[in-house]
Amino acid sequence: MPRLMPETGPQRVLAASNFVYTVGSGLYLTAGVLYFTEAVHLPADQVGLGLGIAGLVALALGVAVGHLADRYGARGVYAATLVVQALATAGFVLVDSFWPFVLAVGAAAGAKAAGTAARSPLIRHYGGDRPQEFRAYLRAVTNVGISLGALGAGWVVQVGTLTAYQLMAVGNAIAFVVSATLLVLLPPVTPVPAAGGPRWIALRDRPYLLLTVLDGIMAIQFKVLTVAIPLWLVGATSAPHWLISGTMLTGTVIVVAFQVRAGRSVDSPAAGGLAYRRAGVAFLVSCSMISLSAGVSAWVAATVLITAVVIHTVGELWHSAAGFEVSFALAPRHATGQYLGVFGLGAGLAEAFGPGLLIALCITWGRPGWFVVGALFALTGLTAPLAVRWAEHHQHGQRTQLEPTEKASVA
Repeated sequence: MPRLMPETGPQRVLAASNFVYTVGSGLYLTAGVLYFTEAVHLPADQVGLGLGIAGLVALALGVAVGHLADRYGARGVYAATLVVQALATAGFVLVDSFWPFVLAVGAAAGAKAAGTAARSPLIRHYGGDRPQEFRAYLRAVTNVGISLGALGAGWVVQVGTLTAYQLMAVGNAIAFVVSATLLVLLPPVTPVPAAGGPRWIALRDRPYLLLTVLDGIMAIQFKVLTVAIPLWLVGATSAPHWLISGTMLTGTVIVVAFQVRAGRSVDSPAAGGLAYRRAGVAFLVSCSMISLSAGVSAWVAATVLITAVVIHTVGELWHSAAGFEVSFALAPRHATGQYLGVFGLGAGLAEAFGPGLLIALCITWGRPGWFVVGALFALTGLTAPLAVRWAEHHQHGQRTQLEPTEKASVA
């Protein structure tokens, strides 16, 4: 289990803000897709398309806002993104057709991506000698919050009324406002002066961009638990609907217990590459098992789904630990927000294309689609160690080029 409280005051503030944020997020992650399909009555393919458009909006904002956080101060920029996300989420209650849905989820997804990039300099500044480990701790806290939100979402799904779903959206928005308010207690981080050279250096780092793409493909796995499994469980299996919350809680408990421990063993970019490979194999096994839950009795379907979620979450531990390590270790300190904003493009790709891809393959096509998705994850994991080695070689070359310039400036 991770330690209950971080070591320093700023870390505790970040953890508290993160906890409140993720209680609200747990409501939406567990039942958000069902809100739009079951309560608003949008077709599943329209929901997938709308989430894809929202993901493209997120792609456009992450790098720019990360750069703003580097140059003008991460705390204020991060708090602003949380306020925007609160307003967008509250707007879910007004959604009654496709285009209002796109507007609301686009604003929410854009603010979420921007916030992830803006928070990165805060994690690096206050995270101690290994911000990767503090990031793993925050992910454990995240899953505690998500598990609590999932309990509330379970009630929402069981009641199934429009009012219950709207209360879920309002509760999510309130959590974002409280999360932003807590940041007032966090000491501001002095912006890091820009280094010489091109302004958008992260976009010129081709090995880092390749890792971003690979991590983005792997990040579609997060949508397996929040999009594909709920729709599959309701539409293709005889498992009880409350098991949607059960699958979410199973995954979050495992992450809370083991994410920090998994991160400790992934202590170098090379170890991160190997963790990506292990994650890909785990996702292949879990997706194959999920496909077997259709056409069987309720208790067999439930057993298969829970077992698949356990295996999937083990892969998620390795994937997250790998992402934390390579994204921080291969990013220069003076451009942390920009680089982590670029790395967030991978999550943006998953937001943009993951829901539609999973719905098309796993829900519309059915059982064969699960095997295709699992194979995609496995191939991505096999490619990652090669990409990591290229990125390390590139980083070493950059440092070698900078050393004569730095020595000359000192002289």
